[in-house]
Amino acid sequence: MTDSHCHLGSHKFATSEIPELIERAQQNGISRMITLATSEEDLLTNLQLAQKYEPVFACLGIHPCDVHHTRDDFETLIEPHLNDPKIAAIGETGLDYFHPAPEGWSQHDYHARQRDFLRRHFQLAQKHGLNIVLHTRDKNGTASFDDCLEIYQEFHDSVRAVFHCFPGPFTLAEKVIALGGLVSFTGIATFKNAQTVTDTVQSCPPGSFMLETDSPYLSPTPHRGKRCEPGFTKYTAEKVAALREVTWNELEEETERTVCSFFRI
Repeated sequence: MTDSHCHLGSHKFATSEIPELIERAQQNGISRMITLATSEEDLLTNLQLAQKYEPVFACLGIHPCDVHHTRDDFETLIEPHLNDPKIAAIGETGLDYFHPAPEGWSQHDYHARQRDFLRRHFQLAQKHGLNIVLHTRDKNGTASFDDCLEIYQEFHDSVRAVFHCFPGPFTLAEKVIALGGLVSFTGIATFKNAQTVTDTVQSCPPGSFMLETDSPYLSPTPHRGKRCEPGFTKYTAEKVAALREVTWNELEEETERTVCSFFRI
């Protein structure tokens, strides 16, 4: 099974422990990891990890919370590497209306820059025949999701998107799936108070979702509150299989078909 979204380039993972993380993941049945860049600073780190370790693939992008201190021509950082066979997709990009605008920025201008960067990420993906990994987050309501979906609609005929760490009801997931997109579930699916997510897990049709850790964040039960790592995909997979009333092997077969069709693997 694949951890379809982790951040092995995070400062919370020492470079020296990556082999141990990979080994523990494989012992838990997780044979492949997709690590995602989020900023200028970690683009090359994630690419180098993918080049060094056979089970690791990388996605390159600028996270919406990093657009304010990223150069305007961010494409020049990403595009030279997109022919590398270990690059699986574009991302992590998207829209984040949860965090306040940074000092010196109005909320209007900050969100406008996020939308501009997002559209240009889609253009990169379209140009290079890659799919895209999206982040959305709101304090209240669904504004970032709605705006992200609207931009996705402009490109859905040529680029497939996954809305990662999907927290919403199935009524929102349906909108993504209707455009040919996917959603992805984290350890939140194992939380006792995550009824909305578990309902969505049960409602998604086969082939419409993937599993992820978003490590080092969002550790599933029984490790909630601790640093997350790719091997913990196991616990989310066990819960999702139980919710969908399928075996681990059936879930593995289903999600691996989806992973391989979405990422350039």
